[in-house]
Amino acid sequence: MKILAFNGSPRKNWNTAALLQKALAGAAAQGAETELIHLYDLDYKGCISCFACKLKGGKSYGHCAVNDGLAPVFKKIEAADALLFGSPVYLGHVTGEMHSFLERLVFQYLTYGEKPGSLFGRRIKTGFIYTMNVPEEYMKQIGYEQFMAHISSYLSRMLGACEGLCCFDTLQFEDYSKYEAGRFDPAAKAKRRREVFPLDCQKAFELGKNICEGE
Repeated sequence: MKILAFNGSPRKNWNTAALLQKALAGAAAQGAETELIHLYDLDYKGCISCFACKLKGGKSYGHCAVNDGLAPVFKKIEAADALLFGSPVYLGHVTGEMHSFLERLVFQYLTYGEKPGSLFGRRIKTGFIYTMNVPEEYMKQIGYEQFMAHISSYLSRMLGACEGLCCFDTLQFEDYSKYEAGRFDPAAKAKRRREVFPLDCQKAFELGKNICEGE
């Protein structure tokens, strides 16, 4: 069993990456082979609307035709048994790198027939981890759940059932005194990091285990 995880954060050793690593540890505990891919290491853009993936009889029908940093990644996805995604929330959505990646990943399998369908050819489990610098109450108030539901819907339709996990009120800086961040209480942030983030990591571990079950 092969599980791939995609880090949509520019940081390789902070909140999102740490949770993805815990999720992969959970998958590994179930005997899975795992790999973490940092999207910010890759050279690619969003969909360029060439529609080669939709061309009847075309050599790229059902597959993205653009030969860039995502080409080898998509080949790995075709052979994977489950996928994990992770992104911090920037300006009310996933990061630009993650959004462009999802555009390219999902659109190649999306059919334009009378009945919407998927050209992926099989069903695999997926999971999405979101990290954000706001409390859960505020997240709900400003409508983050809407874009998360949209992403979950597309992943579920194109690939397979998607399980989500949110990590709230994250620690952004190790030393808040170095930054213009007066609205935050550094002591409260540090306390939450010590007491709550380990619980989030355990939830991520369980998520990794869950996507291996029933395979």
